[in-house]
Amino acid sequence: MQTELSQELGIEHAVFGFTPFPAVAAAISRAGGFGVLGAVRYTAPDELKRDLDWIEAHVDGRPYGLDVVMPAKKVEGVTEADVEAMIPEGHRQFVLDTLAEHGVPELAEGEASGWRITGWMEQVARSQLDVAFDYPIRLLANALGSPPADVVERAHDQDVLVAALAGSARHARKHQDAGIDIVVAQGYEAGGHTGEIASMVLTPEVVDAVAPLPVLAAGGIGSGQQVAAALSLGAQGVWLGSLWLTTTEADLHSPALTRKLLAAGSADTVRSRALTGKPARQLRTEWTDAWDDPAGPGTLPMPLQGLLVAEAVSRIQKHEVEPLLGTPVGQIVGRMNSERSVQAVFDDLTRGFEQAVDRINRIAGRSGQS
Repeated sequence: MQTELSQELGIEHAVFGFTPFPAVAAAISRAGGFGVLGAVRYTAPDELKRDLDWIEAHVDGRPYGLDVVMPAKKVEGVTEADVEAMIPEGHRQFVLDTLAEHGVPELAEGEASGWRITGWMEQVARSQLDVAFDYPIRLLANALGSPPADVVERAHDQDVLVAALAGSARHARKHQDAGIDIVVAQGYEAGGHTGEIASMVLTPEVVDAVAPLPVLAAGGIGSGQQVAAALSLGAQGVWLGSLWLTTTEADLHSPALTRKLLAAGSADTVRSRALTGKPARQLRTEWTDAWDDPAGPGTLPMPLQGLLVAEAVSRIQKHEVEPLLGTPVGQIVGRMNSERSVQAVFDDLTRGFEQAVDRINRIAGRSGQS
C-alpha cells in the first residue's frame, strides 16, 4: 500500500492511525503505518512528555506524529474559569438530574475529573506543541481547521508536515491557502467531529479541489478493500481512528465499553453535540438521547458543553454505567467485532487490499479484451 506520500515519510503502508493511546500509536508505526497520538486529553505538559518518551522508545526508529485541537483564530485573555462561568445553571441541573435518574455514583471526595476538554483551549494546545517540537515528530495534525499561521510556520521550520481535517471541498481549499501540506477528507461516517458529506463523495471532491496536495481519506474505512477504494478515488492514504479502539493494545480501562463496541452494529452510532457542543459521531446511548431530546435544554456551544459534562462523563466511565456509557466511534464499528492486535489489523488490511487490487486487475484485463 505504497503512495508518493508514504514514500516521502518512509513508511511501508499508506495507513495513518489516529489514537489516544501511546501503545497503539507505537504499534501502528512498528507495523509499517504511521501512528498519530491524539493530544487533546493531555492537560499537563509533563504527561505528554512522559508518553512521547515512551513512544520514542517503542517505535523502533519509525516515524510518528501528533494530533492537536486548536482554532485558527485566537481569543485573547479567556481562561477556563471564564468559560465555566458562562454555563447556565439550568444545564448544570439537567446533568445532575440525568445522572441521578440512572443512579450514577459521585466521584470519591477529592478525586478530580479525569476527562477535561481543556485541550480545546488554545493555550493548552500551545503548551503541548512546546513539548512535541522537542521530539522528532514528522507530522502535526489539527482536528479543528487549519492551525494558526505561526504554528504552521514553526512546524515547517522544523521539517514537520502539517495536516488538517476537512469535511468539504470549501474547507479543504482554505487549508491549502493556509499552507497546509496534507488534507484529511473526513466523511460523514467517521467517528468524532465530522460533517455532512459521505466519504465516497467527499474524497474525490477534495482531491480535485486541492490538487496536487496529498489527501488522506477518513470515515467508514476499516478493511483493505476500503483502503483500495480510497486510493482509487485519488487519496494518497487513509486516516483510521475508530478501528484501533478494540485492539489489544488499546487501554480503554472499561470492559463494559469494550463489550458495547464489539456488540455494536453500523447503525448504533449517532452524530450528537452531547460530548463537545459540535456534531460528533459516537455510540448512541441514553446519554446522547437525553441531550438530543427536544424536551431537554439542548446542548451548549464548544467549549461550554465539554466543560459542562466533563465530571459527568468521568463518573459514567469510572462506574461503567452501561446505559450511559459511550465513546466517539464511526460507523465502521459494525466491523469491530473481535479484539485483535494492531499487527493483526494490518495483516487483514494488507490481505484485503491485495484481494481488491487483484479483482480490479482481472476486471480490467477482461474489459481490455472485449
